[in-house]
Amino acid sequence: MRRIYLLLAVLVVLLGLFHTGSTPRFFAELNSRALWFAGGGLLLVLTGVLNLLNRAYGGIARGVRWTAISTNLVMTAFAALAGTLGAASGVELAAIVGLMAATTLVSMLPQARA
Repeated sequence: MRRIYLLLAVLVVLLGLFHTGSTPRFFAELNSRALWFAGGGLLLVLTGVLNLLNRAYGGIARGVRWTAISTNLVMTAFAALAGTLGAASGVELAAIVGLMAATTLVSMLPQARA
């Protein structure tokens, strides 16, 4: 389970890096929409890093555990809303929300943490 959690957390980080890095592809100029798009990617990176911290220290640090779980729940809902309101295709929406939901579920399992 720890390996699955590691994989999910790294995928969230990579998704965030891809999201942020693809900002120039979708926005010809730096404006508030482009900044918010890039910020969404940064938020994904930080969520993934928080999950890596939870995996390493969540067993002994309750604050890290509950912060990671809460963040994952909020990010899953946010991803669903942003994807629905944004330009995400059905496949993209399912993949991203699925990744976040899976990360949320695994983050709650004691055997996923050290």
